Amino acid sequence: MIGIVESNNKVLEETLKFIEGKKIKLALASFSDLNGSLRAKLIPTSRLQSVCQSGAGFAGFAVGDLGHGPHDPDILCIPDLRSMTILPWNKEIAWFAGTLTEDGTPWPFCSRTILLNVLAKAKSMGYTMKTGVEPEFFLVKQGEDGKIAPFDEQDKELKPCYQQQALMRNIEFLGTLIEYMNELKWNVTQADHEDANGQFEINFDFSDAVTSADRHTFFKYMIRTMAEERGLIATFMPKPFSNLTGNGCHMHVSLWDEREERNVFEDVRDQKGFGLSAVAYHFIAGILHHAKALTAIVCPTVNSYKRLGALNSSSGSTWAPNFISYGGNNRTQLIRIPDAGRIEFRAMDGSCNPYLATAAILAAGLDGIEKRMDPGEPFNGNLYMFHSIENEFDKLPSTLNEAIEALESDEVLVKALGETFMETFMKRKRAEWKEYHDYVSEWEVEKYLKGY
Repeated sequence: MIGIVESNNKVLEETLKFIEGKKIKLALASFSDLNGSLRAKLIPTSRLQSVCQSGAGFAGFAVGDLGHGPHDPDILCIPDLRSMTILPWNKEIAWFAGTLTEDGTPWPFCSRTILLNVLAKAKSMGYTMKTGVEPEFFLVKQGEDGKIAPFDEQDKELKPCYQQQALMRNIEFLGTLIEYMNELKWNVTQADHEDANGQFEINFDFSDAVTSADRHTFFKYMIRTMAEERGLIATFMPKPFSNLTGNGCHMHVSLWDEREERNVFEDVRDQKGFGLSAVAYHFIAGILHHAKALTAIVCPTVNSYKRLGALNSSSGSTWAPNFISYGGNNRTQLIRIPDAGRIEFRAMDGSCNPYLATAAILAAGLDGIEKRMDPGEPFNGNLYMFHSIENEFDKLPSTLNEAIEALESDEVLVKALGETFMETFMKRKRAEWKEYHDYVSEWEVEKYLKGY
């Protein structure tokens, strides 16, 4: 945490001049709670300097799951000036990602701090992590009966992926979003209509892991804000429709030599033909080894497993991994190798906390590097043909409860993310599973009321 304060001191004068020149009046000192939802205080920019030094105070117990009771002192949010993001729809307000302290001590329940801690370990090993995310989302409307449907009533095709007509019917929303993202210098590469009706994806440049996590967090806030302004709901829920493909959030990962700015995942001499180095294969092996426990972090809701466990959708494919495997440019894998020098992790979904998910993926990969794990041979077939390979590969967890049980026994991930925090995380997720398990759903009433 001292690093954030020192960094702020170096750039504070420049930031204050910029704010004055742009006539920015207000600042959002923001942090992510356990679920990745943003919590913030609105601060006049005239007070930003003092807040960077002493923090914006929050009653931690009011936020929930921050390790605080109602009797505890304030938790303090220190804005990271490097994360400054001017709201494209209101240029008088700047958003800052923050990290939490209590009495100047880094707070173990701060997900951004957890990521910084794992990145510090990577740095001690000579690595820096770069990531790119592909967040998928639905634009929906809610009827008076509470049921949801895709906002675009004409979006009804059985295979709507890349459908140009559907894409262009939503051009006002998507065009404005791309304009905003490019204004923020995120460099959008492409946007498309995804595999489900009413579903979209925007791709933008990769960056260092913290910057990508900050952008991912702000992206979700920006999308929801834009949807609310138009009377819509934007959702990153993993599986909002039982018959449609769910919302994944694929993460592209590479490790770099910090001193030489060299991608250590890349090696043109790779005998497997994927352009990956031995370090990259060790990293892959670490993810495969910890995959079941890792799933609890990257797929952290009950609903997540209705995406992961789905065998099919109305379009013909779920595009979600089922097995613990890796291979080439093959979208049925848990780990896909789309190009030399990077891997794509495909289990992660839209409900994850971007900071925790990134930290967990990195921790698993670093363990593979440290122990020189071997991922075995890649698989190049169709993993959705499960009847022919189910004995060859382990399956990913089928429920949140199963994933939490795996996480409880994974000492490496628990230690890397912090034992105190993980105890609370797992307790909260066990309670979520019990709440779901005890709830009598409409499906159960329809299925069993008159039959028994």
